Amino acid sequence: MFSTIEEFIKKESSSGILLIAVTLLALLLQNSFLTDAYTHFLHTPVHISIGTFGIAKPLLLWVNDGLMAIFFFLIGLEVKREVLEGELSSKSQIALPAIAALGGMIIPALVFTFFNHTDAFAMNGWAIPTATDIAFALGILSLLGNRVPVSLKIFLMALAIIDDLGAIVIIALFYTSDLSFVSISIALGSIVVLVGMNQLKVIKKAAYILVGIVLWISVLKSGVHATIAGVVLAFCIPLYSTTRKGEHFSMLKEMEHDLHYWVAFFILPLFAFVNAGVDLKDLAPSAIASDVSLGVILGLFLGKQVGVFGFSFLAIKLGFASLPTGSNFKQLYGVAILTGIGFTMSLFVNSLAYNDTDLFHYADKLAILLGSFLSGIVGYLYLHSMPQKIQDTLS
Repeated sequence: MFSTIEEFIKKESSSGILLIAVTLLALLLQNSFLTDAYTHFLHTPVHISIGTFGIAKPLLLWVNDGLMAIFFFLIGLEVKREVLEGELSSKSQIALPAIAALGGMIIPALVFTFFNHTDAFAMNGWAIPTATDIAFALGILSLLGNRVPVSLKIFLMALAIIDDLGAIVIIALFYTSDLSFVSISIALGSIVVLVGMNQLKVIKKAAYILVGIVLWISVLKSGVHATIAGVVLAFCIPLYSTTRKGEHFSMLKEMEHDLHYWVAFFILPLFAFVNAGVDLKDLAPSAIASDVSLGVILGLFLGKQVGVFGFSFLAIKLGFASLPTGSNFKQLYGVAILTGIGFTMSLFVNSLAYNDTDLFHYADKLAILLGSFLSGIVGYLYLHSMPQKIQDTLS
């Protein structure tokens, strides 16, 4: 199990560095003479049709609704594996990251609400500062070497997975538009088929993928956000299967392994590239000081660290959980600061909350970048001040 965790951390760390690069590239393109080319790229029409049935969307929405469904599919696979046999498989293992994740969602939402409770439209963004970007956060931790014990890296990984699960629930409950009865019915039928395939021990990946595509299309047309289809499909993938020859294998782990590189090094960087291009040319300083921007920045930078550390501290002191092995409260607080790196998930929720409008003149997106980078820089400097251990291994 430890080698799997180490491999996961290395992939996420490398992806985090790549995300920083493509974000800077997007900002450069949006604020240079290439801005028209960048905007044209985002709105490139993409039309896929079979007979009279077709789906036409600009590239930006194909990324946000389509490719991100694959990202959520991977998240669903990770959650299922961790719950069944990983870091979330027992009460003692799940207690601290679950309580920390809860605090990391509640307090930032309250901070955002404090600034925006009088504006109904602005309040659509209350969930923006509640997420943690695991790729960025682990990328920062990777730069710190053995100043941070691996147990805290595993804690952060588990917390971020629970965070993502919370984001999925929030999207399903609060960011769903008018529902189509026909599409919902087809989606429910697809889910019944997937569950039946699981129970009948179907071992063909193509069968699950084919039904999953039908599920995604029906959810896309239903009014529920299409990314939810990815999670539902993941939960229907069997963890272990047996071939007709009696050979045992894990379809879930194979899919997770196959997808991880594509998600880490293609889907998430592409998502960052098409969503992080904030137009700074005409951005007034007053926009940065707006209630939405302050709610996002302070929600990420202060709300996340207060919520994660505060809830963790209380849980440990009250005996509901214990500190990760080999760590102390100072190191735990440093990791709590890093959970304010919302980035990918925050940008995604932002696109749902405000429908990719420029009503806030891109200040909402800039606030996500500022809050995330502030959390990353301060968290890194704080943890870098910790003494470096002579040896720290996974064994």
